[in-house]
Amino acid sequence: MSYKLTKWNWGPDVREEDLRADMRAEGLAPYAWRNGPNFQYSPHTHSYTKVLYVVRGSITFHLPETEEDIHMEPGDRLELPARTLHAATVGPEGVVCLEAAKRNSK
Repeated sequence: MSYKLTKWNWGPDVREEDLRADMRAEGLAPYAWRNGPNFQYSPHTHSYTKVLYVVRGSITFHLPETEEDIHMEPGDRLELPARTLHAATVGPEGVVCLEAAKRNSK
């Protein structure tokens, strides 16, 4: 399974409480995290599918195995399958995200 990116197309207002509610409606347990401008994550993987919304700021995920970059802004949602190697670079204004683990059925 490849990643799934859903771009925000519902106007300029992105409310954290609405994104949390959407995640909870899917049975997910979201938590918030933030990083300052230009922070970088080294390549790593997770044992679960990562579900992530950008609340404020921006972040770009890097997929070294496919050489793809996934740029995300407020309201954008990413589902990154378990064991997908990825790195990330936070945008110049920092980032606030909501993230949850979607446990795989296998």
